[in-house]
Amino acid sequence: MSQIQQPELIDLQNASFEDLVREMLTRLGEDPSREGLLDTPKRVMKSLEFLTHGYTKQLSDVLNGALFTVDYDEMVIVKDIEMFSMCEHHMLPFFGKVHIAYIPKGKVIGLSKLARLVDVFARRLQVQERLTTQIAEAIQDTIHPAGVGVVVEARHLCMMMRGVEKQHSSAVTSAMLGVFGKQETREEFLSLLRRQAPNGI
Repeated sequence: MSQIQQPELIDLQNASFEDLVREMLTRLGEDPSREGLLDTPKRVMKSLEFLTHGYTKQLSDVLNGALFTVDYDEMVIVKDIEMFSMCEHHMLPFFGKVHIAYIPKGKVIGLSKLARLVDVFARRLQVQERLTTQIAEAIQDTIHPAGVGVVVEARHLCMMMRGVEKQHSSAVTSAMLGVFGKQETREEFLSLLRRQAPNGI
């Protein structure tokens, strides 16, 4: 009786990233040597390096001194910051928008830097709840405002493509620090998020 041939095991200690992708393709039932897949291991490696480049970023380098002294103590809001991240449970994307508000106490962050700050934490394997908290705490620790509010609205491909397969579901998470823990400040922030700007601005 013929014996069933076992697949050759790769040496995990010495395997390259590309070797591991080839192994994954094989285990999925594919032939990594066919034309359409020849360069896939390299492409997957580069893609994942880009999608998780937040691990290589330092917050201080991203902000790059863009902290400014101001005589302003009203709420600063930046809405609709596009966000793309990767679910750490299934390694599938989730994406959406981040809304940030804070009340400065002498310092503000350059507006474009807030978007870069979001990417520092979003471009990692994440869960939405932790991402929301990390963004809020980073702002709190950087400029020590009176308070910070962060709301994240996202759609998860792990719900849309697999599992319950609900294509129109979204998740909303929030982190409210400092004075944003007070009901009136929280309500002001949330009401301003709901308000439509005139002329589409």
